[in-house]
Amino acid sequence: MTAVEKVEQQLAGLRIIRRCLPSEEPTYLLDIHTSRAAQPGGSPLVAVSCSNESLRVFDGDTLRFLREYGGRGGVLAGVRFAHGSDSLVFSACSQGTVKCWDVRSATQKPVQVFSGYASNVFISFDVSCSDLIVCAGTEKVEKDTFLVFWDARGITDCASATKEPLGVYSESHNDDITKICFHPVEPNLVVSGSTDGLVNVFDINKDNEDDALIATCNSDSSVSSLGWAGEDYKQVYCMTHDEGFCWWDMAQLDTEEPITLLHVLDVRESVCAENHGLHYLVGGLYHEKAEKLFLVGGTSTGDIHLISCSTEGLSLVGTLCGGHSATVRSFCWSPTDESLLTGGEDAQLLLWKPGAVERSLTKKASLKISSSVQKRVRVHNTSLKSRKK
Repeated sequence: MTAVEKVEQQLAGLRIIRRCLPSEEPTYLLDIHTSRAAQPGGSPLVAVSCSNESLRVFDGDTLRFLREYGGRGGVLAGVRFAHGSDSLVFSACSQGTVKCWDVRSATQKPVQVFSGYASNVFISFDVSCSDLIVCAGTEKVEKDTFLVFWDARGITDCASATKEPLGVYSESHNDDITKICFHPVEPNLVVSGSTDGLVNVFDINKDNEDDALIATCNSDSSVSSLGWAGEDYKQVYCMTHDEGFCWWDMAQLDTEEPITLLHVLDVRESVCAENHGLHYLVGGLYHEKAEKLFLVGGTSTGDIHLISCSTEGLSLVGTLCGGHSATVRSFCWSPTDESLLTGGEDAQLLLWKPGAVERSLTKKASLKISSSVQKRVRVHNTSLKSRKK
């Protein structure tokens, strides 16, 4: 059995080991991120951004609820722990700020607020792998859309002051910037995706936006998710709001070879998911050990599909059933213990591990939350007619 086959077998064998059932106020779980354990044997933390404008923190091993931040302070766009600290957690806000909380603190007050400009509505953000730079993307307001950058150094218990931006990029996108992702190991590289269909790769060490723009790739549709993959993370991939998939090789930029590795107009048509169907994509994960890119998708009834990517096409690796009862909106893969966290519109947070046996006595909650929250969160459109190739 090859390394790839072994990893695919492990992924297909993921089973629920823990579940955190909905709180008194159930919400969609829109994004998940885990900290790196503070010390060997220590439990990591899990942060979840929710559709009720709050950020919740859980124990990564037990999924026990620990604390909650925000609430009614504007819609949150994503959640990230600092790379070098398991106590600092960030989230961007539609009210034009990125906030950082220290989970060790008893107070609800953020230890740092990164403020944007007056008209900014942030819908995406990320933190560089060195924790030196925070970047957030805005909705289009009139004719303007921005990538806003801040210096993230100097966050301490007593910081609490508001930080002004270092500067902005304003020329490279002309619509909402839906996703931002810094390179996993090179802190100067960042990729952004937009509803204008463009995926832009920047080297922020350059003096100006024109020089910083290394590559522009066109997905031909509105970008919903993106990330880095491949050896030394020289590849970029994205998913679109109509369930398309694009995959490019940045290592070919200075060669005569084409940079497009794969472009699938509608993954729902190209992946045969037996009786389950495939209704949407959630995102991608690059498995370093297998040197393989996988996509995570699912059904409106909560089944999760794991899909293998190759330059020849996409293939179904396995389907995780019996967990969620509604659309899955978020996931976080842990390469350390090869576990998968998933969150959905049923307000459940689930922890999956290879061959696990669930240690909970609680019954599965069959919840689908009322559509009132849908007004403020983007839902996957499963009613789109299949696009003809």
